[in-house]
Amino acid sequence: MNSDIPVPATANIKTSPYDNAATPRIRMSIVITFGGLLLFMIGAKPVWFGWDRSPVVGFVQIAVFVLGLGIICFGGYMGLLTLWWGHERTILGDIGSRLVGTGYVIAFFAGMADVFGMGSHALPQVPYFGPWQATGVLVGQSIVAIGFLLLIPYHLVRRSKHQVE
Repeated sequence: MNSDIPVPATANIKTSPYDNAATPRIRMSIVITFGGLLLFMIGAKPVWFGWDRSPVVGFVQIAVFVLGLGIICFGGYMGLLTLWWGHERTILGDIGSRLVGTGYVIAFFAGMADVFGMGSHALPQVPYFGPWQATGVLVGQSIVAIGFLLLIPYHLVRRSKHQVE
């Protein structure tokens, strides 16, 4: 910037190398992800909020934490896709995006197995979140986590580090 020419007060000056159109989308994805985390915690551990009314994990509690997990997946997916802004995704990135969806489907169906008639307590009985369902949800969450790790644009992070130096 030339010091001889004064800059008008209304001029847009780039203050950070990261100010671009993707920034609001990344911020919104973080808000959505944390909202999903709050909903997930309410469903998984309502006693933390003083809302536990039953000694077992029932349908409403399962539905709330599965919905929270879905919102976490959506927010994280939206944020990580935004990091690829203006660049073509690699095959690993595409596999990661599919693993996020697949892991959520596995977690959803494992959590709702009793409701769908595939669990140990089929419907007229009260749905029960047992150890097999918990294992299925954990497997689904692990697949989602692997998908998120594959969706991170590592080659873009390395390139931006070299540009800063």
